[in-house]
Amino acid sequence: MSRRGLALAAPLAGFLLVFFVVPIGWLLSLALREAEVARALPRTLSALAGWQADGPGPQPLPAPLFAAFAQDLVEARAASTLADAARRLNYEVGGVRSTLMRAARTVQSAPAGTVFDAAYFDAIDPTLAGAPFFAAVQRARGPVSAYYLLASVDLVRDAGGQIARAADGHRIYLEVLGRTLAISLSVTLLCVAMGFPVALLLTQVRDKTADWLLVLVLLPFWTSLLVRTAAWVVVLQKEGMVNSLLLKIGAITEPLTLIYNRTGVLVAMTHVLLPFMILPLYTVLKDIPPQYMRAATSLGAAPATAFVRVFLPLAAPGVAAGSLMVFILALGYYITPALVGGGSDQMLSYFVATYTTDTGNWGLAAALGLLMLVTTALLYAAAHRLSGGRVMAMG
Repeated sequence: MSRRGLALAAPLAGFLLVFFVVPIGWLLSLALREAEVARALPRTLSALAGWQADGPGPQPLPAPLFAAFAQDLVEARAASTLADAARRLNYEVGGVRSTLMRAARTVQSAPAGTVFDAAYFDAIDPTLAGAPFFAAVQRARGPVSAYYLLASVDLVRDAGGQIARAADGHRIYLEVLGRTLAISLSVTLLCVAMGFPVALLLTQVRDKTADWLLVLVLLPFWTSLLVRTAAWVVVLQKEGMVNSLLLKIGAITEPLTLIYNRTGVLVAMTHVLLPFMILPLYTVLKDIPPQYMRAATSLGAAPATAFVRVFLPLAAPGVAAGSLMVFILALGYYITPALVGGGSDQMLSYFVATYTTDTGNWGLAAALGLLMLVTTALLYAAAHRLSGGRVMAMG
């Protein structure tokens, strides 16, 4: 590339770097970073430096630990860093967040000369005097850890520090990932089944008719995604247009449940993503010379055989590109499943949004986002390899 070309591309490259690459990289790094506990409890971590919870035989907690812990609680509360550390420790030790805040208030109001030892904290809450709590403190010392990454694939570290499967009630993310892949694959197949005939029709009609049909295909882009999804809520509800029509023609005797379940999610997502399948297909199909089909027919092939043996292989790059685009877009859907799906139809992006905006668990949100990114990259690489490089060429 010439210097002029590099100069023209530099603003775009800088924009992408500053507003896309750096923010995403920073967010994903939260899946590994551990700073809350180290910032709030530095003396406690220093006192725990030579202590190992998973060492050979039971190891008593260090004698200076509780005095250091008490001083950290008071100073962290004054510096407003205790709440973040308490929230982080609460992920591993349930209920300890409120306990730590209460302990900080109790220690701060303690009279002069109070001896801060195991008995003192045991009187506040036995959790704060036990080895499991301080083992969690030690695991969160940072600056990096695999806690969030392990949690995103339903793994934890046991009392001995070994990686193990999470308890049955906490194994949800791999199931959600499988559900996300299943919904995305179902939507992709529906888009292929519905989009291929439309794209083929666009290549068979006159140019003026094709232009009007393309306007209809692009029409959903002119309406907000939220509005389109809300419209399906109206159409698919028990008193909506679909149930009313089916009842009127006698096809059903009572309204069907078409919303707040998997059916509603598939219908709404297919409607939104169908243009992303039609447009790549149309681009490829219109460039297939019609003489190929006529030549195959003239050589004795039946129309169905000519279609399967000649036309479909030539259309494969369009199918691959459209499928990949729809599948990847479907993986990250959040609004549509949240509005028209039930509790068992929420996808991985729903949990990323929840942990980011509602609970403030940015570490787990980043780990789940990284899990989605890695999954997408692996699927893209597999599709590229299976298609012989045609997916990359179409992209």
